Amino acid sequence: MNRPIPVAENTPELLAPAQFIDSDHPEIVAFSEAICGSAQRPITKAVALYYAVRDQIRYNPHIPSLEPEAMVASRTLSAGEGFCIPKALLLAAVARAAGIPSRVGFADVRNHLTSEKLLQRMGSDLFVFHGYTELWLEDRWVKATPAFNLALCERFGVEPLEFDGRQDSLFHPFDSSGRKHMEYVREHGSFSDLPYQEFVTQFNAAYPHFFDPTDSPTDQFENSTT
Repeated sequence: MNRPIPVAENTPELLAPAQFIDSDHPEIVAFSEAICGSAQRPITKAVALYYAVRDQIRYNPHIPSLEPEAMVASRTLSAGEGFCIPKALLLAAVARAAGIPSRVGFADVRNHLTSEKLLQRMGSDLFVFHGYTELWLEDRWVKATPAFNLALCERFGVEPLEFDGRQDSLFHPFDSSGRKHMEYVREHGSFSDLPYQEFVTQFNAAYPHFFDPTDSPTDQFENSTT
């Protein structure tokens, strides 16, 4: 059962495989081991895994489907791309595979730099249920947001999010030119796994025309960022 977990709580389920955080999948385990190498300290592993997920998995907000299978961490790893929620689930999965308790958090964020293309498709600059990862490091929860890969940030002049395992890594309120960028509007809490039904309900309510059958299935993230 996906249930909200109080901020201070660290329970055994946060190291266990889950429906969407399939940390026992062979490819997840292999990826985690390859990235962590001989590292022993959890914080060292966490930082390495963060950058691997951030940069090796391309960010693509053009969600092809809301089917449960599309959200599973191992599917995202195999695809090599995903939007914020699958990437957050993937980071949580590889962290658990490395022995680091993890959970996923969600918030509504307003993107003041949303591209015209994506704005037209979504009908809003408010992104509901934006996903990030929370890692249990040095006896506390630390937020990590692996959504935007480095190449994407460099292309669009967005300052990439860094992560040192001690400070929260959250979207910048301004970009490198001083323009308003991301604004956190509402927090939904932290979960042991993706609260799938709640996510789908809120997504469909916010963007009723997102999956327009006239859209091209090959419409990829080529000219815009969220």
